Amino acid sequence: MISRLRVLAATLAATSALFVSLPVRADAPGTIVDVAVSAGSFKTLVAAVKAAGLADTLSGKGPFTVFAPTDAAFAKLPAGTVDTLLKPENKEKLKAILLYHVVAGDVKSTDLKDGESVKTVGGKSITVHIANGVVTINDATVVKADIPASNGTIHVIDTVLLPK
Repeated sequence: MISRLRVLAATLAATSALFVSLPVRADAPGTIVDVAVSAGSFKTLVAAVKAAGLADTLSGKGPFTVFAPTDAAFAKLPAGTVDTLLKPENKEKLKAILLYHVVAGDVKSTDLKDGESVKTVGGKSITVHIANGVVTINDATVVKADIPASNGTIHVIDTVLLPK
């Protein structure tokens, strides 16, 4: 009986550690926007989503898959790029860039195939590459995959994807 309790305690401790490491609300995953806000490393992305008028869409039913660039990814863009894109007169260009990061459906990392071309909600395609366990989307590396949200999945990327 004591050994079963030890196993149960160890299992609970391991399971708790998994949940603590996920950047989601403790009560249940929120929408993609909720999860991005609570993570704290997507401030620029959230500001851009709001400026482009996409917050309600990405908080909607979905499901959506978002390849989400971090604040550090946005910081790699040339100086002034983000400020320029956030201006009201550039709303459509910003929207096109953001929709290039969104795929319709709930796509998990295990669903992605090497060499696959995936159509984004913005109408253009992104290319998936998988080598030695590393997944890239165009030139962006997926640094954390399969973050759950109530309306889809987030994959964290290290570079902002720019439509061609």
